[in-house]
Amino acid sequence: MNYEPIEMNSEREWWVQQWLDLLEKYRFKKRLERGRNYARQGNVLKIEFTDRKVLATVQGTDPEPYEISLWLDPFSDEDWQYIINTMVEQAIFSAKLLAGEMPIDIENVFAANGLRLFPFSLQEIRSRCSCPDKANPCKHIIAVYHLLGDRFAEDPFVLFQLRGRTKEQIIESLRERRAGAASEASIVEPKTSAEKALDAATFWQYDTPLDPSLVAIVPAPQTETILEVLGLIPFANGNGGSSLAKQKAVSEQIRDYLKQAYDMARNTAVSTAMKSVDSP
Repeated sequence: MNYEPIEMNSEREWWVQQWLDLLEKYRFKKRLERGRNYARQGNVLKIEFTDRKVLATVQGTDPEPYEISLWLDPFSDEDWQYIINTMVEQAIFSAKLLAGEMPIDIENVFAANGLRLFPFSLQEIRSRCSCPDKANPCKHIIAVYHLLGDRFAEDPFVLFQLRGRTKEQIIESLRERRAGAASEASIVEPKTSAEKALDAATFWQYDTPLDPSLVAIVPAPQTETILEVLGLIPFANGNGGSSLAKQKAVSEQIRDYLKQAYDMARNTAVSTAMKSVDSP
């Protein structure tokens, strides 16, 4: 498979950018630029993933293309068991991965188990090139690094493959663990009718007194009552009409009565609350 020259895109997926950021830390800038040009010009003739390795062919100055291999240190089976368990415990991770999405904070899953999905430096990326250049990474390897970023954009699960698990293996493990957890949760003795009735009867009961330090009774932030907010209450006489003066007088009488009832209810509520706090 031949690769077309790449265009550098400033808007990349976060995991692609994190991969390419490793290159920006490389101190030999001239070699970095030559490798980037190789990627742009289409010198990378082939990239394929074989098991846990990346195998590539890059056309250099010699007539015969150079053979490149890249790989990361894979995680052990035990490591992957802990990783999958952590993904299952955090529903957002398993949900996104099952949907084929890379969670933005996926590194938290690996960090919780003392691991890293992404290599911390170029030195953690194992690589080999058949060219005579003794430097590693050489410009041919750097060209492959750039195109791997594009491949990660297409399929972020390739990163998992380089660490020892394919997309299919991870999804299958997640489904098995979630199915197992659901099966365990369903094995619960059903409640009897008497137990259900007791739950309903005692739902609103709270017999333990509150700690006084946890209770603070303060005035309402607004001094206006609901009666004051409503304003004039319209009333009409039996003939279907009423003068404004008479309507206002009746409204004020009713408001005075309702205000007394409102104050009584408020005082009773405060008194009841205080008794609940003070009760032994």
